[in-house]
Amino acid sequence: MVRFLIRAAVFLGTAALGLVLAALLIPGFHVHLAGFLVAIIVFALVQWLIEWLVAKVFHRSAPTVAGIAGLLSTFIALWIATMITDGLSFDGVGAWILAAVVVWLTTAVLGWLAAKFLLDDRAAARQR
Repeated sequence: MVRFLIRAAVFLGTAALGLVLAALLIPGFHVHLAGFLVAIIVFALVQWLIEWLVAKVFHRSAPTVAGIAGLLSTFIALWIATMITDGLSFDGVGAWILAAVVVWLTTAVLGWLAAKFLLDDRAAARQR
């Protein structure tokens, strides 16, 4: 249960950082304070669901498809989050594409680092 809570916190945290970083770097991508928390939750849930579905469908070739699925799920999650909430908005398709790439890279790198240092059982065993 603790591992699940850590994974959920990492997923939400990396989503928030990715969205904030994209808003800072991309002029046409806007994060609105009023709906930001809801946008993070919607974005993270949609992205998690799509990644889970891709892993189930492509279970044999999941490592090969993981990068493409992650980027695709980020595109779709951003689109759905903008449709459902007022926390995110785009000024055009270019901003949407760039934001998806920035958010995807941020969540992928930070998620990998968190998994390596927070959830790695071997690292915990070495410290004991």
